Amino acid sequence: MSQRANRDLHQPHPDRLALDHPLRERILAAHDAALEHGDDGYLDPGTGWWVFSAGYLADRETCCNSGCRHCPYQD
Repeated sequence: MSQRANRDLHQPHPDRLALDHPLRERILAAHDAALEHGDDGYLDPGTGWWVFSAGYLADRETCCNSGCRHCPYQD
């Protein structure tokens, strides 16, 4: 079991979504909707790629070391 980072599940990993990313607000809205609905993730609005939600990753109880945008374990 991995140690959870000290941040809310709604906050992305600080190094994996830049504050000035042009789609940041849309990405965070998609992530928040996934968390609200209990979805495993969402489609990235810029790339169309599947992105796991922090809720899904937290339920796994361990970090996979894949550099996930919403990793709840890495600071």
